[in-house]
Amino acid sequence: PEEPGVAAAFARRIDPAREPGLSPEQRRLMAQVEHAQRQRVLQRRLRGRNTLLALGIGAVALGIYGYTFYSVSQERFLDELEQEAEAARARA
Repeated sequence: PEEPGVAAAFARRIDPAREPGLSPEQRRLMAQVEHAQRQRVLQRRLRGRNTLLALGIGAVALGIYGYTFYSVSQERFLDELEQEAEAARARA
């Protein structure tokens, strides 16, 4: 058991350039792993942004679609009123 408050050896962050005993191959491999981790974080962030963008575009498209149906139904209503007015004029 280790003392409380002391970081474990496996959790210790090291600088590969200053760490003695690492071969150039080990340093290259560590840099490669760090680069892969950065890419994963970037992809996760972009996936979230893309999801929000897709939801926004979908909401706008559905809004336009709904407004189009609404405006077409209003036009029919106005056409019916116009026909009733013409029928009333014809009777008079």
